[in-house]
Amino acid sequence: MNKISFWLNNARKTALPQSMLPAVLAVCMAFGTDEFKWTPALLSVLGVLLAHLGMNLFDDYFDFLKKGTGIRTELDNAGIRARLAKCDYLLSGKVNIKQLRTVALGLCLSALTLGLIITLYQGLNTLWFMLIAGFLGISYSGLPFRFSYHGGGELLVGILFGPLLMGGVYFASCGTLTPGIWLVSVPVGMLVANILFSHSIMDYEPDKRIHKMTLAVIMNGNRTAMLTASGLLTFVPFVFIGFGVWNGYLPLSYLIVLLTLPMAVSLFYLLYRYVRNPKDSFSPRWWMGPMENWGRIQQAGIDWFMIRWLLSRNLLSFFCLLLLIVSFF
Repeated sequence: MNKISFWLNNARKTALPQSMLPAVLAVCMAFGTDEFKWTPALLSVLGVLLAHLGMNLFDDYFDFLKKGTGIRTELDNAGIRARLAKCDYLLSGKVNIKQLRTVALGLCLSALTLGLIITLYQGLNTLWFMLIAGFLGISYSGLPFRFSYHGGGELLVGILFGPLLMGGVYFASCGTLTPGIWLVSVPVGMLVANILFSHSIMDYEPDKRIHKMTLAVIMNGNRTAMLTASGLLTFVPFVFIGFGVWNGYLPLSYLIVLLTLPMAVSLFYLLYRYVRNPKDSFSPRWWMGPMENWGRIQQAGIDWFMIRWLLSRNLLSFFCLLLLIVSFF
């Protein structure tokens, strides 16, 4: 059990809501169709979970090979505001690179096995979702493209966790695709991408020093460009839902996502304040959602980062949860 917990922590289990909520939402949206099947639906959600954990570990694996992990601590010691070092379980020697590769590969192969079982229910078309998602997932920080090192990481994550993930789970659940699933999956993907983009804004300096080409680095620290992109990723999802409701592709109840607008406004405001003055300090407010272990976060000195990261996560989580509730009931 300790070993399982160890690897779950290494695979960043705290990021699982980014994949699990969109996956469960896709199942709930498919639930009302005549073709819905529980077995492939549940297998697809489990497959997404395993693939997400595996891809997170592969991200560490490829980043470690690029020797870009330990530099964040050096930057912090040099006075540059950066988060704690990535994949410290490798840097500390608790595991070696071969063990990391083995676990990551095992998780991804398990997800692939579940996907192959799903094809028995929904046909070979499900393979396209798996193969494309797997290839792009590996290419996030690995060969052949290393998207996260060439400014394409945010866009790729948005596609993976939005249309590909939700479209794939929806198809696995009922064997069809509808305009509604795309009108929900695109905004969900944008909100997932916004988590990563908010992260890259705050990690602009260390990423620039290690030549990691995030979207924020491509913008060369341009405040207007970063805030414009943040605003689009934060608020356009609401436009998509409104368009879907207006044109009859989505039920009126989907407008319930407007309840998350205070979170969206707060996130944009906090990022605006960050690019204007990174040293400004803020405390969580009730409308920002849960901010677990806040005392420990403050003691670690990363509250400036976590309040924005957790808020972007909460925006996605509540956006999906509200749609999930009205979809299922």
